[in-house]
Amino acid sequence: MSAAPIRFTAASARDVTKFRSLTLLMLAEVAAMSLWFVSAAVLPDMLREVTLTPVTQAALSSGVQAGFVIGALGSAVLGLADRFDPRRVFAASAIGAGVVNAVLLVAAPGGVAAIAARIVTGALLAGVYPVGMKIAVGWGLKDRGFLVGALVGAVTLGSASPHLLALIGGADWRESVAAASAIAGAGGLIALASALGPYHGIAAKFDPRVITSAWTNRRVRLAYAGYLGHMWELYAMWAWIAAATAVSYRVSLATPQAESLAKLTAFLSIAAGGVMCVVAGLAADRIGKAETAIIAMVVSGACAIATAVTFGGPVWLTFAIVMVWGAAILPDSAQFSALVADASPPEQAGSLLTFQTALGFALTIATVQFTPLIAAALGWPALLAGLALGPAYGIVAMARLRAIH
Repeated sequence: MSAAPIRFTAASARDVTKFRSLTLLMLAEVAAMSLWFVSAAVLPDMLREVTLTPVTQAALSSGVQAGFVIGALGSAVLGLADRFDPRRVFAASAIGAGVVNAVLLVAAPGGVAAIAARIVTGALLAGVYPVGMKIAVGWGLKDRGFLVGALVGAVTLGSASPHLLALIGGADWRESVAAASAIAGAGGLIALASALGPYHGIAAKFDPRVITSAWTNRRVRLAYAGYLGHMWELYAMWAWIAAATAVSYRVSLATPQAESLAKLTAFLSIAAGGVMCVVAGLAADRIGKAETAIIAMVVSGACAIATAVTFGGPVWLTFAIVMVWGAAILPDSAQFSALVADASPPEQAGSLLTFQTALGFALTIATVQFTPLIAAALGWPALLAGLALGPAYGIVAMARLRAIH
């Protein structure tokens, strides 16, 4: 008896293409976003070579945020992700960012050239993160929470990877920088191999007025508000959790052990958020995006306060709380973006998503830059507790958004 022939339908072929394209997109995001926290990850090793002021240390991280805002604003106004093939925008941006990041290998650590390279790297990454979201949302409507969640999860794993590279590379921080640059360039090439989905929209012409929808469309406006509350907390935690936990761990451990464990803590906590983005994305498609965001913000805000209260206490307790914090601090990000995509016409989604990230990262310039200064003045516990204000604001915005659905 012969086996029944396998029939491939147009729908099954599309599903295969969707899976392949999204897998390639996630790999490309992980690779390209490895550039974001390179300076923060190698900072302890860099400080053994040179002396940098707290302002300069912060500028190496906040410079990426500043550059991202500049790049995202330009991209949003020009509508790059909506007018051109986003895969090519992604590839050019990732490869360019990898090349510019390599300037850190030859520039004086903490010097003007190094900080300028971080700013330009951030500007180029504006062609990676929001553009990747534009590609992802083109592949679905009903599963959009999962699609954006998976994309943000990939971004997060990429953001966490410099801490792993720094841990593997040991004291030679230049090896970590070189590896991140090469990986980012490879990510740009991978993006070119993906395909665009059936819900991908293309803008017919250049129209800078598109971004006014951020104020005139109430659903978009509230999603933006929730995102800003989320960003108040997120990048301050991501950029400085290694430094903060190192101080906490040194109460019980010798400095070398404390710093190694802090690097591992940063990597695992950030990576945990990436994993939870996928889980939360699946939940959001079932219970609602705003509802999922509220749950995540309640947990992350509580963990910020708990980390402050237990600071300097048992190492295992601090480590455990930071792991939960890292897992909860990110999943709402994807849902804010999915809410913006849902409320936007397909041909405007790229610009509005890019503008959303521009506003959020503009806020993080201040939070990342002032975090170590406030910690030096008031102590890490006070700073960590203050981060809970962001989730509280975001919860209010999401409650209002739910009321108009």
